[in-house]
Parts: sequence; C-alpha cells; structure tokens
Amino acid sequence: MTKATPSLENISFELEPSDNNRLANLCGHLDENLRMMERGFGVEINNRGGVFQVIGKADILADVHAMIVELYAETEQTILVAEQVHLAIRKVGGQETVKMVVEDEVTIKTKRGLVKARGQNQQEYLRKAMTYDINFGIGPAGTGKTYLAVACAVEALERDFVRRIVLVRPAVEAGEKLGFLPGDLSQKIDPYLRPLYDALYEMLGFERVAKLIERNVIEVAPLAYMRGRTLNESFVILDEAQNTTCEQMKMFLTRLGYNSTAMITGDITQVDLPKSQKSGLRDAIDILKDVEGIGFTFFQAKDVVRHALVQKVILAYEANEREANS
Repeated sequence: MTKATPSLENISFELEPSDNNRLANLCGHLDENLRMMERGFGVEINNRGGVFQVIGKADILADVHAMIVELYAETEQTILVAEQVHLAIRKVGGQETVKMVVEDEVTIKTKRGLVKARGQNQQEYLRKAMTYDINFGIGPAGTGKTYLAVACAVEALERDFVRRIVLVRPAVEAGEKLGFLPGDLSQKIDPYLRPLYDALYEMLGFERVAKLIERNVIEVAPLAYMRGRTLNESFVILDEAQNTTCEQMKMFLTRLGYNSTAMITGDITQVDLPKSQKSGLRDAIDILKDVEGIGFTFFQAKDVVRHALVQKVILAYEANEREANS
C-alpha cells in the first residue's frame, strides 16, 4: 500500500565474536529471518558478514539493534526458528508488531494497477487492514469489502509480507450435497469462492493465479477442513462469514499463526443458517468488540459501489425489516 515517505535514519554495528555459522543461523535460509524483522518493524536491514546496517525511523532503530544482538547471542546455543524471531519482534515492539505508516488516501498497488478506496468507510477499512492482524468487514453486498480484502492479500504477497494467501468460505448452501459435486475438493468448493477468484484474476491475471494455486501459494481451504491447522506467514480471507456457526468462527480465529493476517467479511442481513442457529459473525461482533488489536469496519448502503439500483434495493429491504420489527 502506498504511503507517505517518512524521514529515515540508519544505524551501523558489528556483531561479535565473528562466526559465519552463527551469522547464517541468525539470518536464516535465504535471509528469511532478516526479512521477517524488516516486515515486523518496517525497516531495511543490510549486512556484509557481521557488519549490519538498519535503515528506518529513528525511534525504532535502537530497538532493532538490541533485538539483533540478543538473537545473535542465542545462536551460540540454539538453531533459530521462525517462531523465535517472531516472538522477539513482538517482545521488542510491544503487543502489536509495527505496521506501515498510513497516509490520508490509502492506495493498494498491484501489477495490474492501483486499487483505490472509495469513500470514508473503505478508507477506514484499508487503514485497519494495515494496522491490525485481525479485521472484520461487515455490511451489505456491493460495498467492496471482499474485493479490498483480496487486494490487501495480493499486495502482501507481492511485497513478501506473507508467503501465501488462504481463501476460506463456509459452503452452507451445499450442505451434505457437497460430496456429490463433481471434481476434487478444490473443484467442489470453487463455486462458493468465485467472488474471490474473480478479484484475484483481475489483479494478478488468470495464468499467474493458476500457477500460484498449483504451487499452493494460493490455497483454497474449506472452513470445515481448517480444524487443527496453524496458519503462519499467511494472509487469510474468510468470506461470507455470516454463515459460520459460533464454534466455526472461534475455530477459524484461533488458526492464526505468527506473521499472519486475517480478514473476515460478511453481511449479517443475509444469514443462510437455520433460524435456530446464531451466526458466528454476529457472535464475534458481540464478544470481540472491545478486544484491543482487532479491527471492525461496518459498511452501509451508502457505501455500495455496484449498480445504483443495488443501493436502493438494500435501503428498501432495510426499511421493510424495520417496519416488520416495529
């Protein structure tokens, strides 16, 4: 996402004692540990042997320096793994890892062009996506909540903030009939993920999306098959979340691993669950509304960016529902 360029400074230091094996341990395979630190603090880290240079905002440089020195000390007795680096980042940066600076107008840059937020709620939605690791986009159809979530995921993948995109959706309408649909698991769930695929095709192109799916960089994960997994370094999108049960929503939210982001989208006015079953999305709004570090954006009919009549249809249904409940 494009942002205003802050005034940057740099700090240089040398790690001692010099040990090539420990340096390789610190940096990780293909410097993946350094890249994780860069993503966590919004800095640039360069090194030549044991001489390091960190470029970033002045108020974070000393913390990054201290963290690198501390991790290097640990390499004397242990092989660093990604989880250790992630925990060190959180320890130094506080409860939330440092995110990118947000400018007034948030723009997402993809290889196919720029994606710009329309209206105040879309701007707020993208700002929260840049700030929090778990975000809810709630509102009627046509407000751009799913499209913008995919745009955020694509940019995170393109800029190496994450290693994969995971697309999740409950297949409530199919119920037990899902097993009788032709094809493998991915093909069975494909019709329910079509809005996500359409946005991916627009931003990355059909051939590239196909290759990324083949390499499992873009993964289709039916909600029912998420139990027991931990999603690390992933951008996870749960679409049509109003059709999750309370248990499924809790299960999904607890799948999030280190250096991952989740965006949950849904419309609580279009729940397809049995009447006696509470929507997991409604339940999450009630339970998590005061939890620090989770973002909620509530879209309204005025935010609809589809055909002008869609907004009128939504307003008419809202008015009818208010009359029925009065």
